Amino acid sequence: MEEKERYLAAKKRVEDIKGFYIHLGLFLIVNSALFAVNMLTNPDQLWFYWPLLGWGVGVTIHAFVFVTEGKLFGPEWEDRKIHELMQRDDPGLKKGA
Repeated sequence: MEEKERYLAAKKRVEDIKGFYIHLGLFLIVNSALFAVNMLTNPDQLWFYWPLLGWGVGVTIHAFVFVTEGKLFGPEWEDRKIHELMQRDDPGLKKGA
């Protein structure tokens, strides 16, 4: 891989990391504020957990994508799966060939 390609890949990874942390930080700040507003205005009627749950799904998906780095169904997975299927069809095919 060329130096420029490595740089661009690293830069994209840093942007992805930054994006995840910004998303997580906003999630924590906004939902903490919503919790405080709910407790201060009407603690008998809880509603803060609805946006918490909805946004929490989004943060969870973002975290999953962040942790797997696209490896789950990315190009590397495709190559491994192709090789696996080729081996199944041709038992004589050696791994890594």
